[in-house]
Amino acid sequence: MNDIKKINKYINNLKNKYNLNIKIYNNEILYKNNFKINIYLNEIKEKKISYIINKYIKTAGRILYKRNFGKLVFLKIYDFNEYIQIYINKSFIPNIYFEKIKNINIGDIVGVEGFLFYTKTNELSIKCKKIILITKTLKIFPDKFHKIVNNKIIYRKRYLDLICNINSKNIFIVRHKIINEIRNFLIKKKFIEVETPILQNIPDGADAKPFETKLNFSEKKLYLRISPELYLKKLIVGGFNKIFEINKNFRNEGISNIHNPEFTMIELYSSYVRYNKLILLIQYLFKYIVKKIFNKKKIVYKDIEIDFNIPFKKISMKKSIYIYNKKLFNSIKDLNSKKKCIKILQNVTKKEYKNFNIREIHYELFKNIVEKKIKYPTFITNYPIEISPLSKKKSKNIAERFELFIYGIEICNGFSELNDPLDQSNRFINQISKNKDKMYNYEYIESLEYGLPPCSGLGIGIDRLIMLLTNSDNIKNVILFPNLYY
Repeated sequence: MNDIKKINKYINNLKNKYNLNIKIYNNEILYKNNFKINIYLNEIKEKKISYIINKYIKTAGRILYKRNFGKLVFLKIYDFNEYIQIYINKSFIPNIYFEKIKNINIGDIVGVEGFLFYTKTNELSIKCKKIILITKTLKIFPDKFHKIVNNKIIYRKRYLDLICNINSKNIFIVRHKIINEIRNFLIKKKFIEVETPILQNIPDGADAKPFETKLNFSEKKLYLRISPELYLKKLIVGGFNKIFEINKNFRNEGISNIHNPEFTMIELYSSYVRYNKLILLIQYLFKYIVKKIFNKKKIVYKDIEIDFNIPFKKISMKKSIYIYNKKLFNSIKDLNSKKKCIKILQNVTKKEYKNFNIREIHYELFKNIVEKKIKYPTFITNYPIEISPLSKKKSKNIAERFELFIYGIEICNGFSELNDPLDQSNRFINQISKNKDKMYNYEYIESLEYGLPPCSGLGIGIDRLIMLLTNSDNIKNVILFPNLYY
């Protein structure tokens, strides 16, 4: 509910600041929309200086620096990722504009007209002939040259972070490039981009708690999607061979350095291929991105160097438990002892595992004592069928599935898709027996009855991939407006 007192107090404060500035500026319009530029600041740096030097330009930007030396005033204005100095000499500018400079503050957006030239210190500057206030700031602006370090401000007021922290803006420019190159790569591989519903009748395609909503006119309950998987596979049934979707998903679960309730991922599906082909595709894709955007074969993440030019390690989930925990197991055969595995697991989690079979125990061991130890890119394969309800079987109890981990973070998940309608139906029933909130998806089973060609699918966490490629240690640093719990 709205707090009327709080709103009125805020509005009165806003009016007072607004009216004070109207008085200071002698009733001048504080928010103009009639200043026409002929060049952006970034275009000044992109063009050949010889082409535009000493030419009359009209540009605009936000003031982030101001020094007044009486008859001389120096400003620095900023727009997008570029700065330029404004040289204002009382002798070269009409007095009406020079007087206005007194009231212009850091944070104000101004239009500037004048000539480009180099100062005696060889700094490219604009010799100002005219300056106009375009947008007045009513708030005290942070000092651009002392970066914002308070995370609450950075995440809640991203606009200030982008102005004051150049590294933040660069991350989001790189984010744009990464997503664009993923799209380019897949289109070159003859994949078609599609769109599937965000509002869904049944939250399916992943094991996660959904956000609920409803249609007001019919009271019908709907869910924000936790995954687009089942809709995408319906399109494969419909005759598409290679498809992908860059999409937003929503999971009503925890917030952490690697989890955000609203996140971006890409899912792709290719018919008539098995999961091992997607393992190769991922490595080609990542190698392509790193070369295309950074012109490198290697990147640094935290304390390691990752070489994308060599094949990633591949290891079964069961074997990884032994390899990363040799102090706990004398040999890999020890993993066949359910009693020993439960004892080791309970020492870590302090939980009971009475109804878990040995494969489910292995998965719990993997999550708790292996994941965080995987630093270099590693494909984990041979997942238990019990935790892979949409995956085709490799053997009786093992799925044709893999996940890629880098620095303890799951980057992607893929598998050969189950296309047997009866088997899929039985697995849905098994899920419902363990979790009463799960729903039987009649529509998806019916689509399988029409025949899903053999295919494989892959999901990549875009936010986590961007964390890795920009050497960011928190997912909030790569999402413009992350969800916060405070």
